[in-house]
Amino acid sequence: MGRTRTYEWQDPAPSAAAVGHASGLDFLRELQAGRLPAPPVSAALGISLDEVEKGRAVFSMLPGEEHYNPIGSVHGGVYATLLDSAAGCAVQSTLPPGMGYTSLDLTVKFLRRVTVDTGRVRAIGTIVHGGRSTALAQAQLVDATDRVLAHATSTCMLFPVTGP
Repeated sequence: MGRTRTYEWQDPAPSAAAVGHASGLDFLRELQAGRLPAPPVSAALGISLDEVEKGRAVFSMLPGEEHYNPIGSVHGGVYATLLDSAAGCAVQSTLPPGMGYTSLDLTVKFLRRVTVDTGRVRAIGTIVHGGRSTALAQAQLVDATDRVLAHATSTCMLFPVTGP
């Protein structure tokens, strides 16, 4: 009873090269619209960027067996990837041209089990505080009824992006 999953992704170099040329919000809108290639992890996990506005980003995915850990539920690393993406992109959405970010830490609290029966889940990231060198964001993973499945906080380091 083997199962297979095939997926494709685009070259991530054009997106990486575009970081810092426009505002973080404009960059994310280009990704969302498909004018820049999505990161390969999006294809690997089936993640989509559904909403983005200044200080807020929403990602979603439909959990499948391919996301399971050995005990029959979605692996915590999948939760963490969604939450890290939402929190980080909430920060990125506030950055002016010429600035980039990277996650310094991610603290995740797993509150409920997620399985294929859970249905589509959304990670909603919002900025808590934006400074000159660091920013703090939070994200919640919720189900279709907005029941909180997990919560995360992330500190991000902000830095100038050097040109090519």
